[in-house]
Amino acid sequence: MTPRETFEQKLPVKITKEKAQKIGGTYQFKITGDSGGDWSMDLTKEADWISEGVLEGAACVITCGDADWVAIIEGTLNAQMAFMGGKLKVTGPDASKALSMSLKLTSILT
Repeated sequence: MTPRETFEQKLPVKITKEKAQKIGGTYQFKITGDSGGDWSMDLTKEADWISEGVLEGAACVITCGDADWVAIIEGTLNAQMAFMGGKLKVTGPDASKALSMSLKLTSILT
């Protein structure tokens, strides 16, 4: 599996309108490495939450290597352990809000 496949196939089926409304917020994913890229997730919209590219002004920016990202989505790497080990970084205009928002994604990412 590649990061592109996670954003185009795995994650869209895990997001429901109810989850999107409960989580809310805007996310930017910067996946590094040979198969990386930029994807965004806007859970403030009614549908079509994930798109390729950069979402300027995202409240939560998540940076992760391509292999680690795939491992998180496949469930072989715990996202919180990846964060504590420096494999996943969370930033944003308001750092504490960004960290809180990243924790809300657990129901979608795993």
